Amino acid sequence: MTVVRVPLPGASSPDAAYDVIVGRGVWSRLPALLAERCPAHLYAVVTDSRVAQLYGDRLGRLLGEAGHTCRQFVFPAGEWNKVRETWADLCDRMVAAGAGRDAAVIALGGGVAGDLGGFVAATLHRGIPYVQLPTTVLAMIDSSIGGKTGVDIPAGKNLVGAFHQPRFVLADVDTLASLPRNQIAAGCAEAIKHGVVADAAYADEVGHGAAACLARALDALGPIVERSIRIKGAVVAADEREHGRRQILNFGHTVAHAVEARSGYALLHGEAVAIGMVVEATLAETLGVARAGTRRRVLELVERYDLPCGIPETVATEDLLEAMRVDKKVRAGAVRFALPAAIGEMAHSADGAWTVEVDPTEIRAALEASR
Repeated sequence: MTVVRVPLPGASSPDAAYDVIVGRGVWSRLPALLAERCPAHLYAVVTDSRVAQLYGDRLGRLLGEAGHTCRQFVFPAGEWNKVRETWADLCDRMVAAGAGRDAAVIALGGGVAGDLGGFVAATLHRGIPYVQLPTTVLAMIDSSIGGKTGVDIPAGKNLVGAFHQPRFVLADVDTLASLPRNQIAAGCAEAIKHGVVADAAYADEVGHGAAACLARALDALGPIVERSIRIKGAVVAADEREHGRRQILNFGHTVAHAVEARSGYALLHGEAVAIGMVVEATLAETLGVARAGTRRRVLELVERYDLPCGIPETVATEDLLEAMRVDKKVRAGAVRFALPAAIGEMAHSADGAWTVEVDPTEIRAALEASR
């Protein structure tokens, strides 16, 4: 078991700092951790229909045997259900079940459950505590850490939400054994991203471990999960609200979010991120921001995990450009990207920001070149 502390020195509350606990079999520690760090009259377990079938009964027994009262609030699985209507339905059901300000949320599952469960916790009764119980690679190493919560709207992904830090994150690597191969690969796209933005040696490790990770070898996945958690935690600790360096974690995501929204979420998030990293690395080299060979190395890493690397033919370039115009990184109407200078190093713009303004003509050319 490893404990990664996420200190948040700039946060408004000293309680904002929390631990990410990762290892095999760590679910057994959940009842005691809840009693110590997130006591509540009622634990509202927010999870999707797939994860509820896999882990709902097990979690209910674990908490019930320890004397905790819990209720499950299940929503239909799929990114397309991460919308305001689902959030409202969950809130209504929780209030009807008697969840007051002395309740807490347990967000169980992948990134969708984490985002929705966290947003319910951030807004119900103007904010109640919650914990993250991620069961996918992507949720463990990325979405469960950092306090970003929210929903998608027709204009784009994650445009409505709030920062709300969990009391703790409990990542049991054993749950990854239930994931299909494409989910493992999609989660490892975020590990590739962490290597590209922060640690070239780690990028190499992620690449070398592809075969073992895709075979669901937990001894291979465990160290990758732990290292990515440390990278993400360190970045978040230095910039909780994404005013500065945390923006580097958006590498690949400007294109990815546009592809997801305009494809009707036909791709897994990590698959869209893989495409986005290749396109944005292409853009970085074209602009002279990245050293020669950066795009090739990103492409090699993506291909090792059998991830897609080109824009789907069914998605029009102009539709993607329209989606990017409402991206969260747009400033004064200009689309900005987090771009690599090299593997393990991110670029600064002339104004010192961690994002680079890019002309629509250059974006269009990079999208067309990536089909």
